Amino acid sequence: MQDRNFIICISQTSWEGVFQKTIVQLMTELAPRHQVLFVDYQYTLKDWIMGLLGRVEVPLRESIRLRNPLTRKTLANGAQLYLWTPPVSLPVNWMPNRWHDRVMKWNVKRMLNSLRKVIPQIDTQPPLVVNAFNPVWGLPMLGQLNEKATIYYCFDEITIESWIARHGGRCEQEYLPKVDAVVTTSVTLRSAKSRLQPRAFCVKNGANYDLFSQARQLALNTDRSRLTVGYLGTSDNRIDLDLVEYCLRALPQVTFQFIGRITDEVVTQRLGGYPNVEFIKPVPPAELVPLLARLHVGIIPFTCNEHTYTIYPLKINEYLAAGIPVVSTRFSILDDFDQVVDFANEPAAFVDALKEALAGVSDERVEEFIETAASNSWVHRAEEFEDIMQQVFDAKLSEHVTPVEQD
Repeated sequence: MQDRNFIICISQTSWEGVFQKTIVQLMTELAPRHQVLFVDYQYTLKDWIMGLLGRVEVPLRESIRLRNPLTRKTLANGAQLYLWTPPVSLPVNWMPNRWHDRVMKWNVKRMLNSLRKVIPQIDTQPPLVVNAFNPVWGLPMLGQLNEKATIYYCFDEITIESWIARHGGRCEQEYLPKVDAVVTTSVTLRSAKSRLQPRAFCVKNGANYDLFSQARQLALNTDRSRLTVGYLGTSDNRIDLDLVEYCLRALPQVTFQFIGRITDEVVTQRLGGYPNVEFIKPVPPAELVPLLARLHVGIIPFTCNEHTYTIYPLKINEYLAAGIPVVSTRFSILDDFDQVVDFANEPAAFVDALKEALAGVSDERVEEFIETAASNSWVHRAEEFEDIMQQVFDAKLSEHVTPVEQD
């Protein structure tokens, strides 16, 4: 049994939200065995004003200290962790490099001054800092919390993400060699990041198995008379719209549901006119279960490019946990799923795979889906992450051990 560690996680995402987040799932499963402090999203002054106007969800009072920014959350697995809202920061993404870095140092210093007052209330041991896809904040934070190690958790290719690429790419290049290890969510990302940080590991995305497996039982009492193909997650430029349109025309009797955020208006422009397309707004994870129970097939129709090649899709295990057959393009290295997922890159082959899945699958096949998802649960992924934590601690310890001179 590994020692109980104090983990401070600083993320690029908020804890709350209406879509599944890898770092939230990981910290949830680490919380039963470790003391976790999750530093929530670093809301800027612009965010705060937008929140005041009711346009976005922002913890208004907590971020300006009119309410205690530290809360203790009880999670679905019975564990508890601490959630801390940082003070409002100045927006910097629009600034040129020199000014960006100067103002970021001020933002980080202000945040750390506030954070240091909170830490003694939670734990007294040196923390492990887990930085989740946030090198812009992580770089000035290095060595500032008396941390015993820093692990960079990288779940996407930062240079391709337009909202962070401007400063994120160059900050990550400087950050990677300075951290103690990098953990990625795909083998392709691990290969890319290992060029700057040789202590590189891969912990693939998992599934909230206990939640999504409920869809299988619910489906038995759900009206599934309407053939429905579903896509779960963000609809953006990763989707091969030519492929999807081909499927829509080839299967007019089948309803295609896109469940989640739409961040690329081209998706609605091209698909919104088809009578067999439905867009469903994002909902909290628990509300996804009845939606999944109505699906006959789950799809991942990603285009094949350098961005999608680095992805290990969260949704693949969620579909399988629900007992739903999956049809996907082979956009990345997904050999783990060769026995349970139908892969097709060409439109005609993709439609054929959909037709076969819509015709029904055996109970034995469904059990294969569920068993695969169970083996890829976040519980198991957290155990893999803990093994890496121990390797990092052992490596740090060996660096500080002075060899005994021989007589």
